[in-house]
Amino acid sequence: MKILVQKFGGSSLTTEDCRIRAITHIKRAIDEGYALVVVVSAMGRKGDPYATDTLLQLIRNNGNGLPKRETDLLMHTGEIISATVMCSMLNAEGIEATILTGGQANIVTSDDFTNAQIETIEPKRIVKELEAGKVVIVPGFQGRTSDWEITTLGRGGSDTTATALGVALHAEMVDIFTDVNGIMTADPRIVEEAQPLSTVTYSEICNMAHLGAKVIHPRAVEIAMQANVPIRVRSTFSDDPGTLVTNLLEIGRMGYTVHDRLVMGIAHVPNITQIKVASKDGRYDTQLQVFKAMANNDISVDFINVNPLGVAYTVHDEMGDKASRILTDMGYEPQLLPHCAKVSVIGAGMTGVPGVMAQIVEALTQEDIPILQSADSHTTIWVLVHEEDMVRAVRALHQQFQLHTGHL
Repeated sequence: MKILVQKFGGSSLTTEDCRIRAITHIKRAIDEGYALVVVVSAMGRKGDPYATDTLLQLIRNNGNGLPKRETDLLMHTGEIISATVMCSMLNAEGIEATILTGGQANIVTSDDFTNAQIETIEPKRIVKELEAGKVVIVPGFQGRTSDWEITTLGRGGSDTTATALGVALHAEMVDIFTDVNGIMTADPRIVEEAQPLSTVTYSEICNMAHLGAKVIHPRAVEIAMQANVPIRVRSTFSDDPGTLVTNLLEIGRMGYTVHDRLVMGIAHVPNITQIKVASKDGRYDTQLQVFKAMANNDISVDFINVNPLGVAYTVHDEMGDKASRILTDMGYEPQLLPHCAKVSVIGAGMTGVPGVMAQIVEALTQEDIPILQSADSHTTIWVLVHEEDMVRAVRALHQQFQLHTGHL
């Protein structure tokens, strides 16, 4: 049995026209001989009646006192509504479909309500329905604990459901349908010349997703990478094949061109505060004290530079004042620089290649953009800039590495 998993995001299901378009992709997959599992998100986005954020706003407007366990009872309903609507439309088209909730599909998770982790999937019931010739619709973003409490998987949970099912079912492919035509070299809302990428590696898209690109959740990619299940990121509103995400060997084996490129994309994250803390005279435990204090107060830190004279790191803007108060109470004099942005240059091809940082500095210097902080890994170099310089920085780096020059 040749199995394909298709996942449709909320923007792909908002209106009847959108859902009809999604059904076109479902029909095509059936015609191609696939046994089909369809994972759906809640319909629409904040403000739409069944979107998850809309449901949460209902609670905020009515006491805002719902415990996490009960919050999961609310949040998993948006995906079930999507599933029932799609099931009705498919059956009306003569396509036999059935729904299995996350629990019924035996997606067993931890009991971390609102942010559960998948522990096991036993897909026997899904396989039974597929063998009966049905399209199996699974509401994304949800599962159950071992004692049948309903859980949700946190942000990006429907992507995670799709790739986890793809792995459990040994699917040939997982298609992630969204409202953009694959993965782009940069956010097309700020770089008009951004180009679609025909292929990317698992590690490259994980970096893109962690560093600001919102096309697919990195946890979903990491699950697919463990079992080498290919992913395609596609537009619901196009017949274009989108972007193939897999490893280099599979890219070549599947007939795609393996591109020898230095850089594959530029990502960005706004709304960041830089914090600098100088070590106290004669003390060498500043790093330990600072980062323990952040962890104990649930403040996530990023972009960390450590040296004998002190530390520099970043937090989200909304956590800056809290972090400052904690550090001041500890006797430090933190320096805060709010309204910054992290801009990242990503590409597996830059590993071991000299001169990449020089090109980054050259591009930003030509635009009179100061670099406030920098760091690097084998596949990524990121710089901190003032948020007011972010758009110019992304455009300058996109131009510097000639990412505007055709389909990559």
